[in-house]
Amino acid sequence: MENPKVRILIADDHPVIRQGLSAMLSSVEGFEVVGEASNGQEAMDLALRIVPDIVLLDLRMPGMDGVQAMRLIRAQCESIRFIILTVYDNDEYIFEGIRAGASAYLLKDVTRDELINAIREVHRGQSLLHPQITRKLFEKVSGSGEVEHSSALTDRELEILRMMANGASNKQIAARLKISSHTVKTHVSNIYQKLEVNDRAEAVAKAIRHGILRG
Repeated sequence: MENPKVRILIADDHPVIRQGLSAMLSSVEGFEVVGEASNGQEAMDLALRIVPDIVLLDLRMPGMDGVQAMRLIRAQCESIRFIILTVYDNDEYIFEGIRAGASAYLLKDVTRDELINAIREVHRGQSLLHPQITRKLFEKVSGSGEVEHSSALTDRELEILRMMANGASNKQIAARLKISSHTVKTHVSNIYQKLEVNDRAEAVAKAIRHGILRG
């Protein structure tokens, strides 16, 4: 049986960017662009009507922005995953986007292959942060002198969390640490529980924000 296509909704207020993304992603085997929106309200209306697998959206759009749209969509349809694709890389936007439920936060200078890989990873339930975003989060807490007590995490969990922050997948972590993927999955689940988060992007952001991970 043929695998179903990854259904993608694109939301960006710049027509050239939106149409360019649509044309590019439509040409990728296994992807289907099922809708385009020029603002958050349109994104919400379309998402709730057609229920895509992934919403690829900008943060700042006229009227309802990307963050508001994500929150409202998530409140009504938890199955939809979100990827932020934006030019904004300041701390406020990063944390706001992640808290709103984004599974990935990418800057618009990503390559075609990086974007395609991110969509596939998020569709598989993974979370991703653009390397530049991770660096900025490290810079935010580096030298702040405010390190939250992190003894709740074991040494192994901290080691895995650092690898997650560097973008390693469960399979890559398992290979590097010479442990099973199942064991890695258990450690990751424990990290989520202890940090009170739901996914990788949120775990890394919270760990950096509270000084558990340092640059």
